[in-house]
Amino acid sequence: MTLISKLLPTTVVGSYPVVTAGGFLSFVNPLRHAVEVAVADQIEAGVDIISDGQVRGDMIQAFTSRLPGIRGQRVVGKVQPAQKPITLADTKYAISRHPKVKGILTGPSTLAHALKVETSYYRSREEVVLDLAQALAVEAQRLQAAGVTIVQIDEPIFSTGAAEMAVGREAVNAIASVLRVPTCLHVCGGLGQVVDDILKTNVSILDFEFSVNPANLEVLSEKDLKGRLVGYGCVDSSDPGVESVRTIRRRIERGIDVFSARSMLVDPDCGLRMQHREAALGKLKNMVVAAGELRAEYAV
Repeated sequence: MTLISKLLPTTVVGSYPVVTAGGFLSFVNPLRHAVEVAVADQIEAGVDIISDGQVRGDMIQAFTSRLPGIRGQRVVGKVQPAQKPITLADTKYAISRHPKVKGILTGPSTLAHALKVETSYYRSREEVVLDLAQALAVEAQRLQAAGVTIVQIDEPIFSTGAAEMAVGREAVNAIASVLRVPTCLHVCGGLGQVVDDILKTNVSILDFEFSVNPANLEVLSEKDLKGRLVGYGCVDSSDPGVESVRTIRRRIERGIDVFSARSMLVDPDCGLRMQHREAALGKLKNMVVAAGELRAEYAV
C-alpha cells in the first residue's frame, strides 16, 4: 500500500491544542482560528499526513451531539446518520492547505459506552454500536469524497476490556467496507488481552501506542499482521516535556527491528490536545527530524 512516496511517513493521531482568538470572528466561528493554527503547526513541523486538529469539542460529544436518536448523553431513539456533515468543513480546510489529510471518526463502541440507553428500541448496547457504525459510515463516505488520504477510526475502549469485541469488530468492518481509501484503526493502551480480536478487523493500518506501552512491541512481534501497515506511536502524548530527537529515534529503531521501515507510519501515541501548543509543536518537529534521519539511512 502506498500512502505517500517516502519511507517512514509521519502523521498524527488527531487532536491538537486549542488556540482561540479574540475579536468579532471569535463570536461568528469561535474555533476557526484553532483549526487554522492546528493545520499550520502540523505543516510547519513537516508532518506528511496531517489532521484538522480535532478542536471542536471532545471526541465523544463532537459526534453524539449531531446524531439523531441521541440527546445529551442518552440514547432516546433509533440512532441515525447526521443530517449534515460533522467533521467535513474542518477536514476540507486542512485539504485546502495540505495534499495529505487524515479524516478521523470516534469509533462506534467508544461512543456507545459513553451513552446511557434510555429507549426500548434497543435491547442492548451492542445494538446501539451497530447503528452507530451505520451512521458513521455515512460520515466516512463524506470524508472520502472530500479527498482524504486515510479514514481513521478511534476505539480507545477496545484496550479496556469493556467492549464486546465481536460486535466492535463488526462495527469497524462495517465502516471500512464502504471505503476505497485505506482505513486505520487507532487503539491506545495495552494490547495484551485484545490483540487477536483487533487483528481480525478489516483495516489497512493498525495504529498503537509504543512510547508509553513498549510491551505492545513484544505482543505484536509474535503476530502475523498480514501485510498491514503499523501506525507507530513514538512520542509520549501525555508527557508535557519535549522528547529529544535522539530519544524518539531510538523508539522508532525498536519498531523497525520488529516491523521493518517499509511497514511503518510514524506518529505520536495519541492526540496532543492536552499539551501546550509549544510542547505539541516541539514534539512533532522532533518526531519529523528523527523519522527523516532514519529514512535517509534505511532508504539506501
